[in-house]
Amino acid sequence: MKILKTVQKIPGGLMVVPLFLGAIVNLICPQVLAIGGMTTATFRDGASAFIGASLMCVGSQITVTKIGEPLKRGAVLLIAKFLAGFVPTLIVSAIFGPTGVLGITPLMLLAAVTNSNGGMYLGLMTNFGDENDLGAQSLLGINDGPFLTLIGMGLAGLAKFDYMALLGSVGTLIVGIILGNIDHDIREFLKPGIMFTLPFLAFCLGTGLNLKNIVTGGLTGILLGVLVVVLTGLFTIPADKFILKRPGYAGAAICTTAGNAVAVPAILAEASPNLADQVEAATAAVATAVIVTAILCPVVTSFIAKKFGCPRDEKLAQGSADA
Repeated sequence: MKILKTVQKIPGGLMVVPLFLGAIVNLICPQVLAIGGMTTATFRDGASAFIGASLMCVGSQITVTKIGEPLKRGAVLLIAKFLAGFVPTLIVSAIFGPTGVLGITPLMLLAAVTNSNGGMYLGLMTNFGDENDLGAQSLLGINDGPFLTLIGMGLAGLAKFDYMALLGSVGTLIVGIILGNIDHDIREFLKPGIMFTLPFLAFCLGTGLNLKNIVTGGLTGILLGVLVVVLTGLFTIPADKFILKRPGYAGAAICTTAGNAVAVPAILAEASPNLADQVEAATAAVATAVIVTAILCPVVTSFIAKKFGCPRDEKLAQGSADA
């Protein structure tokens, strides 16, 4: 059976297929994921470990003389992603007030748009990007949580930047950079790990998705998810193309809502109690947006990569030419 080749024909298949297999298992028989031991550790609780392992393998491919490039890409995309949520939130708030429009409140917009799914980005960059795109996650990881959202709501004074948490998020990348630069054999040894960890990471992310949330969040959540992709793309893809002079696929790969963004409305309400009555609706809508963006983002990224090019296609073309 040609399972692997079939999966690879699907846009972002190595990420999308395991992701939805995990979500389906979580929907139909979640108890299987909770039997404990290595099974639970590998198929449900292993996302952070696989991300860490992937980042170490990525780091091993970055030479110290070129470390500025992944940081530059990450910084540009991070700022663009924040503006994608912050600017529309200001506009909606100024025109329609805290109740928003079509059920979409400023709280929902900022919570959903300013967060991106780091695991999805790594998976898509493994397929379409290069080591510098993967290394950019060291900065993009900052938006995977409530920090930038709190800033956007004008609550920066209540949010303390945790430098140790930031160091922890890039620690394995740094280890990989060190190992890959002091020993070329280690660099070659770790290189296949970038691709190998991808299906495991994707499956674990999928087990964290609750497909029932699409029903709970309703049309508002679906609309919010579509808006996340559209608004993010309007900011990040042009930033990728015109500032970084890149094809744009990396900008498309952060058109997602992070899974932990579901908790952001409640966190914001703790900081600003006047938002408390919006938490329930916002939480359901953001949860739906997580799933909707997980579906749409790989499709959009694949489209941009095919239209404007990407390192993977360049390598394939070079391989054909050499043959």
